[in-house]
Amino acid sequence: MATYQNGRKNKPLDIVIVGGGLVGSLEALYLAKRGHRVRLYEYREDIRNTPTARGRSINLALSVRGRKALRGVGLEQEMVQEHGIPMVGRYIHRLDGSTYIIPYDSRTNQCIYSVGRNFLNSLLLKESEKYKNVEKYFNHKLINTNLQKGFLTFQKTQTNETVEVNADLIIGSDGAYSAVRKAMMKEPLFDYSQKYIEHGYMELCIPPGDDGEFQMPSQYLHIWPRGNFMLIALPNQDRTWTVTLFMPFAKFNEIDTDEKLLNFFGKYFSDAIPLIGKKKLIEDFFSGSALPLVSVKCRPYHVKDKALLIGDAAHAVVPFYGQGMNCGFEDCTILDELFKKHNDNLKNILNEFSATRWVDVFAISDLAMYNYVEMRDLVTRPSYLFRKSIDDFLFWLIPNLWVPLYNSVSFTNMPYSQCVKNRQFQDKMLKQGVSLKSGLTEWDERSGRICPDEVCSLAI
Repeated sequence: MATYQNGRKNKPLDIVIVGGGLVGSLEALYLAKRGHRVRLYEYREDIRNTPTARGRSINLALSVRGRKALRGVGLEQEMVQEHGIPMVGRYIHRLDGSTYIIPYDSRTNQCIYSVGRNFLNSLLLKESEKYKNVEKYFNHKLINTNLQKGFLTFQKTQTNETVEVNADLIIGSDGAYSAVRKAMMKEPLFDYSQKYIEHGYMELCIPPGDDGEFQMPSQYLHIWPRGNFMLIALPNQDRTWTVTLFMPFAKFNEIDTDEKLLNFFGKYFSDAIPLIGKKKLIEDFFSGSALPLVSVKCRPYHVKDKALLIGDAAHAVVPFYGQGMNCGFEDCTILDELFKKHNDNLKNILNEFSATRWVDVFAISDLAMYNYVEMRDLVTRPSYLFRKSIDDFLFWLIPNLWVPLYNSVSFTNMPYSQCVKNRQFQDKMLKQGVSLKSGLTEWDERSGRICPDEVCSLAI
């Protein structure tokens, strides 16, 4: 099947995607729609045939960028209307058990959606079955690469048989610990850095109530901010809540008995105990261990016209802005636009993607890193709520000129770096009018990094 652009007939490209997770599966659909041959290789089993792995986040926050990407392959409505659970704001749980609500968008009432990772991944894989030019290979481990020539060697994990593959283009979408990126690190002039934060995370669960319904208001993301650590909860379709405890590893290590665990929760999250249940809390906490959170930056994202990194393989971010999946999905829409712009010319496509995308993904990476401070601490401070009220008022008064940072990140497709620049401008304007010191004060064009003064931007 040939592709057409500006009336010209192109020979279909032979493209191998390494990694059949969310981003890889979506990119396969975009390329298949353009008529290219796509072979999708995944190390794990078909996610449609396996239970959810404990500890791996089972629900995610879908916002405008992700919705646009799903719309491009015809899946937005099914995902949002039939499966996504709208969340219109944060539901904050104070230490004394009282609560208050912080809307995401009090002017236009936009929301983000809690979506199931397994369901969405399965939906994308199922959709790919409609295309004869998509082939899927599960239980294939990448063991050797020659990115310069487009060669890969996989090992079938069930039989140990090796399979050699050659392609016009290799796309690495194999996650934060990418094997394709590991191979790319051997290339000259490839910059790479990773950072682990001192906090880990552990997933717990709030079951449905005795009536089979949600035990808390389901239209919110619930947060228990406690300064140096926090608990959050997102709703699931089965009326459960995925509860995640983010805390320093040192603190996790201190809790080594049932009594210490119950005392800790009794002191800091007392209203969560009856929701989870003491027995279930103990079982879930001690049946696993705290997992690390890593942030990855690298550039360039390509090797000649033969290999490209996207998604977490290119820019893993910590989860505190709810943009990891959305940013990866945005990679797919940007690539699709570049394929159209450059008439499937891989050299031009990959060069432009590498030259431009890093600025925005570095920006969201820094935002996500800094915004953990906000979620666990700043949302409880009067200065934060004061700044939020100012932003909301000005957004209501002059919506075309004043868009709060969170709104621009989650409810528009504005480049992430431009969202930060807008925030910088807003901070300067406020500092000229009122004595309010907050936000992001300096954006460095060369490094693509945000220089924080006091972080008062908005996380998920």
